[in-house]
Amino acid sequence: MSPVDSNQANYGILCPEAPIQRTQYPYVTGTSVVAIKYKDGILMVSDLGGSYGSTLRYKSVERIKAIGKHSLLGASGEISDFQELLRNLDELILYDNMWDDGNALGPKEIHSYLTRVMYNRRNKFNPLWNSLVLGGVKNGQKYLGTVNMIGVTFEDDHVTTGFGNHLARPILRDEWHENLTYEEGVKLLEKCMRVLLYRDRSAVNKLQIAKITEEGVTISQPYSLKTFWNYAAFENPTSGAEGSW
Repeated sequence: MSPVDSNQANYGILCPEAPIQRTQYPYVTGTSVVAIKYKDGILMVSDLGGSYGSTLRYKSVERIKAIGKHSLLGASGEISDFQELLRNLDELILYDNMWDDGNALGPKEIHSYLTRVMYNRRNKFNPLWNSLVLGGVKNGQKYLGTVNMIGVTFEDDHVTTGFGNHLARPILRDEWHENLTYEEGVKLLEKCMRVLLYRDRSAVNKLQIAKITEEGVTISQPYSLKTFWNYAAFENPTSGAEGSW
């Protein structure tokens, strides 16, 4: 251990006021990610909001990223922890490319790696405060899975994070089918995001849709949904609630 490292270690032991270099509580967070399988690959959508506590402080936070050649990653939760994960994944992809063996990590391998990272950090009581969606296509096989901050993981034909688990998942159960075209998939995701915009205070009306197929990854430019706010329930939300304010 170098003298500098030794001094830092002693400082951390001897001084309880030493600066904490891990996330104890999420500060800037993103809300739901929704992803589905469709006929040709995977579609994923998220808005671009970043909430500072209960304040929608940032409105251009991109939370969907391409990972290697075959995978897409979307994240809810703490933005700085997501950035840390992206740095780790960059190193993983670089190390894989250094082998130069004509092979590349697929979505199943990336998802497995993320589940180990999240569960390991949780066991150290130092979690990454994120819920992740990992989708991709390799050798004609579509893959879609999710993992949360304590390492709970599963695969499905459609997955969501955040409020999407309560508001978007029922829509997907009713309307998703495996032969969705790209246009139908986009329409379905926009319907989910519109419901989330109406009901989730952390959502903003600015989103990105990403798709991944055998041909590669495409992430759209941010755009806004058409909305309608003149529903009677929006104008007088407590009309049927006795004793409300």
